[in-house]
Amino acid sequence: MGMIAYLAGVDDVTMARLQANPDDVAAVIYPPDGHGEDADFVDLDKAWHCIHFMLTGSAVDTAPTAGWSILGGTELGEDMGMGPARVLAPGQVRSVAAALDAIDEDAFTARYAPDSMVAAEVYLSDSLASDGDAALDYIVQNYRSLRTFYRDTAAKGHGAILWLS
Repeated sequence: MGMIAYLAGVDDVTMARLQANPDDVAAVIYPPDGHGEDADFVDLDKAWHCIHFMLTGSAVDTAPTAGWSILGGTELGEDMGMGPARVLAPGQVRSVAAALDAIDEDAFTARYAPDSMVAAEVYLSDSLASDGDAALDYIVQNYRSLRTFYRDTAAKGHGAILWLS
């Protein structure tokens, strides 16, 4: 068990519902029928904080636009396990998608700095630093999922819900 980051795409109707009733966020991302995970869903596992650091150079910076990709957004509803969920509007999703598309895999990989991550107290960095290339492969695989999520969600004109659990 540990902290895992999740993202889900949401259409305008769902976004309006959540803004009117913020406490409905749990029902949207964990529906009673158990069918919450679909093509508009991504699980970044425990790589989320390393990805965030590699995108921003900081453990906590949420400056536009790459900084919004995992830790950004407006808080919404109650605690989802590690704080409230956050939402990004469709325009913000498009901005994040463009920012991530500008950081290809080679550029992203070049930002890997395990010692800096450990010094910044990035989640799980101490364990991953000892794993060498396997850790980088794990992080890059999850970065691919993040880029694909934002590209696809932006193409649909959707917003996003982000949460840690």
